[in-house]
Amino acid sequence: MLGFLLRLLPFWVREPLLIVVGSVFGVRIMYLAVVERAWVPAVIGAAFLVFTAVRVHTVVRALRARRTPGPTAATDAAAQPEPQPQPQPQPQPPQRRAPAAAEKEPNAWGQALAAVAVFAALAAAVWLGPRLMPSDSGDGATPRAASCPSGKGEELPSAYRQTSRAVTGEELCRVLGRADLARLLGTPAETATTMSGSSGTAPLTDGKVAQPEAQVQFDTYTVNVSATYNELTMAQYVKLMEFGDETDVQTLSVLGRPAVLFSDHTMKIEIDLGSGGSGGPVEQGPLARTLSVALDGKDAGGSCDITVWSTSGTLPDDSALLGIAEKVLPALPERTV
Repeated sequence: MLGFLLRLLPFWVREPLLIVVGSVFGVRIMYLAVVERAWVPAVIGAAFLVFTAVRVHTVVRALRARRTPGPTAATDAAAQPEPQPQPQPQPQPPQRRAPAAAEKEPNAWGQALAAVAVFAALAAAVWLGPRLMPSDSGDGATPRAASCPSGKGEELPSAYRQTSRAVTGEELCRVLGRADLARLLGTPAETATTMSGSSGTAPLTDGKVAQPEAQVQFDTYTVNVSATYNELTMAQYVKLMEFGDETDVQTLSVLGRPAVLFSDHTMKIEIDLGSGGSGGPVEQGPLARTLSVALDGKDAGGSCDITVWSTSGTLPDDSALLGIAEKVLPALPERTV
């Protein structure tokens, strides 16, 4: 179909267009062949360049043929034998004839430049189209950044009404989903793939302790932030760690509040949604790094936990956790005693 359409084009449109396409593709493929040191692209690029050279030779021959004058009338007259003298007829008055309209030949260079301009316009449209037109993530385009779900119409547990100045999961998600969160993690080029927030309660408390939670996931790291509004102080929390499996425990102060850094493994749970079974056993997941900070400077109870992990097992520096805490904590109201 494409070859049929090309044959319909005039010579001075088709040939320059083929020359431009062949030279662009040939040079580009040869460049990739040199960079990747592969002989297959080199052969393909050479074929494009040979094809282009043939088209250039054809255009040059056509231009020379147009510039070379045809046989003159004098040459034709010399080739014919001299006619015998014949009696001349009486001269007749000349009759005026309308001059024949000279047929105007198409301008070859104009057609060639027009073909190149059309090809350049098409190439610019293909190149700039995705950048100027709005993208649609449902058609395989670049996915848009994730956003926090709306909590409108969600009924909060009674623990939130009984707890002074407790934030919800939606509010915590908006605080965590900062535009510079990827930069704080050391991966500024990444975009959040998922964001979530939930307004739940702490386990084993019979729904009496509010525990909102938010999570933002990137390609490299996942960040989880939760606030627990219980009566457990940070000093008591550090003592409980002596009986746990936490490692690399380090006490410090963040924004004038007592805090602790520690490492622990996440849990890996497999759920089978088919009819074969309920899934596999609970396994140990990748290592996570957590920073727990008291909800107020007096350590009256409650904490904000910032946890970071990755499926590959790599962890960012502790400075990333401290940077996130310095951005998140001022947005959370301090707990009143």
